[in-house]
Amino acid sequence: MTVSIIGPTGSGKSWLACALAQQACRRGHSALYLRVPRLAEELRILHGKGGFAAWLANLARTEVLVLDDWALAPLEPASRADLLEVIDDRAGTAARATILTTQLPVEHWHAWLGDPTMADAILDRLLAKEHRLSLRGDSLRRAAGSAQPNDKGGPEQTQ
Repeated sequence: MTVSIIGPTGSGKSWLACALAQQACRRGHSALYLRVPRLAEELRILHGKGGFAAWLANLARTEVLVLDDWALAPLEPASRADLLEVIDDRAGTAARATILTTQLPVEHWHAWLGDPTMADAILDRLLAKEHRLSLRGDSLRRAAGSAQPNDKGGPEQTQ
């Protein structure tokens, strides 16, 4: 199963994804949070050290995987192939959930992935059992930044 959380910057996508993962942990499930832009670099390092296969096997056992900032930056061909391996290991197993957070609407994911054949394979696995949440609104960071603590420790609105 895939949960796609789509919305503008600051709309609470990462917060919601982490809240879902935390709830899964409270119910005794394993969870892991990864940012997709950093994941590509980590995978290159694992390939170089020879630990990719063991890491991939461990990741396949993780019950809830949060992939934050999906489609934020372009993917290199090697990263695309690695991403297919990660997604393929999780696809079709009811006991594994993947949570994606992204600003990019789903209809643009194929173009982001680049290679049409790889994109078809990845998206077929991700979207087969997808639940989509669309968030709207202004950045919560800006709203939080407008509150100033008062001397009693509570928020105080500024004009």
